[in-house]
Amino acid sequence: MLFNSYTFLVLFLPLTLVVFQLLRRGNQRMAMGWLVAMSLLYYGWWNPDPSKPWTPFYLILICTSCMINFWIGRFLAAHTFTPKGRLILGLGLTANLGVLFYYKYIGLFERTMEALTLGKFSIPDVVLPLGLSFFTFQKIAFLVDAYRGKTSKYNFLDFLLFVTFFPQLIAGPIVHHNEIMPQIQRTVSPSRRSVDLSVGISLFAMGLFKKVVIADNLAMVANPLFGAVAAAGGRDLTMLEAWAAAISYSLQLYFDFSGYSDMAIGAARMFGIKLPVNFHSPYKATSIVDFWRRWHITLSRFLRDYVYFSLGGNRKGPILRYSNLLITMLLGGLWHGAGWTYILWGGMHGLFLCVNHAWFALRKKLSIPALPKPLAIFLTFVVVVAAWVPFRAGAFELAANGSAQEALRATKSILASMFGLNGFEGWPNAAASEVKFSWAMRAMSCVLIVWLMPNSQQVMRRYFPSIGLRGLLAKTSMPGPRRFWQWRPTWQWTVFTVILVMGSIYEFDKVSEFIYFQF
Repeated sequence: MLFNSYTFLVLFLPLTLVVFQLLRRGNQRMAMGWLVAMSLLYYGWWNPDPSKPWTPFYLILICTSCMINFWIGRFLAAHTFTPKGRLILGLGLTANLGVLFYYKYIGLFERTMEALTLGKFSIPDVVLPLGLSFFTFQKIAFLVDAYRGKTSKYNFLDFLLFVTFFPQLIAGPIVHHNEIMPQIQRTVSPSRRSVDLSVGISLFAMGLFKKVVIADNLAMVANPLFGAVAAAGGRDLTMLEAWAAAISYSLQLYFDFSGYSDMAIGAARMFGIKLPVNFHSPYKATSIVDFWRRWHITLSRFLRDYVYFSLGGNRKGPILRYSNLLITMLLGGLWHGAGWTYILWGGMHGLFLCVNHAWFALRKKLSIPALPKPLAIFLTFVVVVAAWVPFRAGAFELAANGSAQEALRATKSILASMFGLNGFEGWPNAAASEVKFSWAMRAMSCVLIVWLMPNSQQVMRRYFPSIGLRGLLAKTSMPGPRRFWQWRPTWQWTVFTVILVMGSIYEFDKVSEFIYFQF
């Protein structure tokens, strides 16, 4: 059930919200129980093969997993830093990662072994359950924190809602138990509820517009250009086409993920729950280090706290620090997709981070001044755009009849064209072009939106729409002087929100999944 579908917008969300508000007036626990039931309905609505009857298997899978992890967490909380606790923690982590490996990576394992051995493996095809990567990380963090004595005594209903809460279930943010569970257990005043509702609806409308009106239209430029390279007998793009393809996809992914993050945070806020901020103008980053403080913030936090620090972080010298960075980012790439092109993307970012940290150290040692901010933003953007090429090519590897060779060939071709190795041609004539030149130019001009306009979190900042916003805006006054573009509960903003929703509904003829639903 997509956020950008009539079923969700007209039926599921209003029904869930109205009944929740009515129940909350009398009994907070009943309201939370209703939210759990509707979250499970939201998840169970999914049918991986519409041509076959619906199956409850995946709903049973997530409920059983939640039950087992809850009781393991209770055991670990009573056996912190003990040999028995360490053994049970290891078994719990192995079980969670084993389920993730089977459903997400068994196909990659099969293809890789066939390529290495030239043999044929008959591993049954499996369907990746929705959101498995996201809620697996949440449960892993919960178990590790329970072993470290950082969890409170929660009941099973609270834990189940923490894992299955529908706004963040499918594609994040990757929430932490100490962020969500205290909010589940508290009651709020009627005045606070009205603020939550108005803030949530406005933020949800902004995200819906980003996804439906901007991201899906950018896909109409990026997809044909990437497809022209990957097609059987495909051609190399011209230099201008290659940059149009890479920038259009970079912007499509930006608005798709930013839109989903706004919709998730907005939907949760309608129910009085704040989710952590997950996206903060990453294309305004002045370095790769800064980029990963702004892009998929909750994934970066998980990788830092539970992978990078567990490997030793930067405590054992620069060589091991850079090794730990590379390993962490390779695993981050693998988390995004069961393909070698995703691993390549993660490795590229790991290398970029190593170079970035080495440059910072050299600047400090030699007192070299920082690059001017506009130049730093531009160079970072170019590097990030180039890295998105293998990320997008991963779709060719994971396609039904795709292969790593095909995806890597497309990656090599587009990167070569971008940097002039296939010539310096401009746009081809109309007979040879995949998309209109004017469409491509409009698509690439959207970069001005992400560079010059405030993001939705900044627009809503006076009402603190998400957890962690204060830290991101620490260098500026909070809340600071009111700007004309900052949201407030007025009739003008109500009209603007209605316009966003109407514009989104107008584009509903091409409803598509969010890109991060694939991960």
